[in-house]
Amino acid sequence: MLTLDPEDSLDFLRTARMATYVFLISGPTLHLWFNFISKLFPKKDVVNTLKKMALGQAVYGPIMKSVFFSYNAGLQGETLPEIIARLKRDLVPAITSGLLYWPTCDLITFKFVPVHLQPLVSNSFSFLWTIYITYMASLKKADACGCGHEYVAVVK
Repeated sequence: MLTLDPEDSLDFLRTARMATYVFLISGPTLHLWFNFISKLFPKKDVVNTLKKMALGQAVYGPIMKSVFFSYNAGLQGETLPEIIARLKRDLVPAITSGLLYWPTCDLITFKFVPVHLQPLVSNSFSFLWTIYITYMASLKKADACGCGHEYVAVVK
């Protein structure tokens, strides 16, 4: 049976932050992105599928990861220098991890799924990704002053 210790109880504030991000930012941008990219590359052949994947990894992914980390840190009360330090620390590892995860998801989505269902399928793949990205977002504040403070993840 899966149980939580009292100190590990559900964090409603973090849940609310994630829900508002998904409903206000992620969901609408995915809808716009998939419609845009399907008009840019309408065919589902291998070349166009690879173009969609590459554009997603080069443009959409880095932008949305930056938005996610900034949004989450801002709602946690981090200052602009702290948000910038967090992006410097966390963005490249998140993009690198995304390059390992998302191409397979994108291949399946772009090659086999009708455009109107692509955001739904992508959100399904996002479930596992969200576990990783929220872990990254849960890391303590980054060193904004450049004085070498080490911050580690709070993992229980």
